Amino acid sequence: MPHSARVYFFGTCLIDLIFPQAGLAAMRLLRREGLEVIFPQGQTCCGQPAYNSGYDAAARAVARQQLATFPEDYPILVPSASCAGMMKVQYPKLFAGTADEERALHLAARVHELTDYLARVLDWRRPDLGPPLKVVLHHSCSARREMGVSGAAADLLARLANLEVVEPDHTHECCGFGGTFAVKQPEISAAMAADKAAAILATGARVLVGQDCGCLLNLGGTLAYGLTAKGLTASPRTPDPQAPVVKHIAELLWERTHAP
Repeated sequence: MPHSARVYFFGTCLIDLIFPQAGLAAMRLLRREGLEVIFPQGQTCCGQPAYNSGYDAAARAVARQQLATFPEDYPILVPSASCAGMMKVQYPKLFAGTADEERALHLAARVHELTDYLARVLDWRRPDLGPPLKVVLHHSCSARREMGVSGAAADLLARLANLEVVEPDHTHECCGFGGTFAVKQPEISAAMAADKAAAILATGARVLVGQDCGCLLNLGGTLAYGLTAKGLTASPRTPDPQAPVVKHIAELLWERTHAP
């Protein structure tokens, strides 16, 4: 499939603040495929937290910054199905009937979740240079439902010959993060995360991989600190050394195919 030689990269808040290594890995993957990756310095949050909390005016104020920051007709690659869903699916609704509706539609049409672009558009394939490894794959709700791209992550991992990829029981269920849901309903969120963590541990995989940093942040903390519906079972300062390593899929793809 033909593709643009230039692409925009939308970094997301969680990658910027907590998982910068995932963003760097994603851009390295794209550049190695011969793409010019443009990272506009004016980009900010996509506006999803405000939008999901019912503050449409505040969300539009934040989202307008993105409309102005990605003006050229290049694909916008997003290493998060949640943020990609906000920009691709919700922006047209958020700006419907406003002066910015056309700009929102133009931007939305160019948004792609990273793994979907790698698998479907770039047909990414590289030799697996790593040793045999068992990984457990978590699909975010946004990837599975809103964007419909959860299969892309599994497809990419299946192309690495030395990986054994497993999915936990009840893989279709939410991890409990849900953005502001985890703040508004902490007990329910913690119980959901504890169930997911138990299913992940039962696979015996040493690495947890996913395409959304919100899920990885939630599950990683639950796995490392023994979070349950009743609170922490271990000291917050003493993470469990046996907990699976948590990686964004871009990190794993880069590590497995990059010769130092």
